[in-house]
Amino acid sequence: MGKDPRRARGELVLAVLLFGTIGLFRRGMDLPSSVIALGRGFIGTLFLLLSAAIRGKALDTAAIRRKLPWLILSGGLIGFNWILLFESYRYTTVATATLCYYMAPVIVILASPWLLKERLTLRRGLCAAAAVLGMVLVSGVLTESRGGDLRGVLFGLGAAALYASVVLVNQRLRDMDALEKTVVQLGAAALILLPYVLATEDLSALTWNVPSLLLLLILGVVHTGWAYSLYFGSMGALPAQTVALCSYLDPVTAVLLSALVLREPLGLPGAVGAALVLGAALVSELPERKRQ
Repeated sequence: MGKDPRRARGELVLAVLLFGTIGLFRRGMDLPSSVIALGRGFIGTLFLLLSAAIRGKALDTAAIRRKLPWLILSGGLIGFNWILLFESYRYTTVATATLCYYMAPVIVILASPWLLKERLTLRRGLCAAAAVLGMVLVSGVLTESRGGDLRGVLFGLGAAALYASVVLVNQRLRDMDALEKTVVQLGAAALILLPYVLATEDLSALTWNVPSLLLLLILGVVHTGWAYSLYFGSMGALPAQTVALCSYLDPVTAVLLSALVLREPLGLPGAVGAALVLGAALVSELPERKRQ
C-alpha cells in the first residue's frame, strides 16, 4: 500500500525474471505436474508464514476475511494454472510453452478497459500487437523450426487463460497487503489441489529422488514464496496493463535460457521476436513514466 511505483517496477521485473527460469526446473523434476503444483503451493505458503514469524509480522485476519471469496477463487485459479503450465513444458519446448502461456498479458490488455475501466491507448494496443508477433516469431510457428506436441500448445493456452483470470481477480485485492494476499492465495491453491492430487495420483508409486525434491524445494521457496510476494506486491502500485506488458520479460528470459542451457535453437526469427517482445514492454512504459 502506497508503494513507490519505481520500486514496484523493480520488484515486478525481478519476479518475472525468476518466473522465466521455471521451465528449466520443471524439466529436471521426475514428478507429475499436479504433484509439483501441490508441493509448490505448500512450500511457498510455509516459507511466507515462517518469514513473517521471523520478522514479527502478524497476518491481518480481518482483511483476509473481507476478501476471502476472491482470495480462494484466485488461489484455485493459480493452482490449476500451474498444472497446465507444467504439462505444457512436458509436451513442447520451454520456449514455445512459455510464449503460449504469455498470451495471458494480451488477454488482460484487451479485457482491462471493460473489466477494470483502464484506458487502452493506441500505443499500448500497438505494443500488444508487436508482442504477439514477437511470440509467433520466437515460437517458430511460421518457419516450423521448432516443433512440439499440439497438446503442449493447448496446455499453454489453457494456462494463459487461467493466468489472465488471476491478474484480473487480483485487481480486486489491490488494497490488501502483499503478505496476507499471497499467503492465502498459495495456501488456497495447495488445499484445493490436495483432493485433486489424491484422486488422480498414486503417491506411493512415485519416485521421490533427491534431485527432484531439491528442485521442488527451490521452486517452492524462491519461485513461489518469494517471487509471488514480489509479483503480487507490485500489482497494487501499477496498472493492470503495465503488469501485463512487463511480464513479457518472462518469456524472453525463458527463450534465452532454453537456447543456452537446453540447446533449443533460437535462430534469427527468434532473436527478432525476442527483440519485439522486449521492445514492446519497454515502449509501453513511456507514457506511464511521463504521467508520474
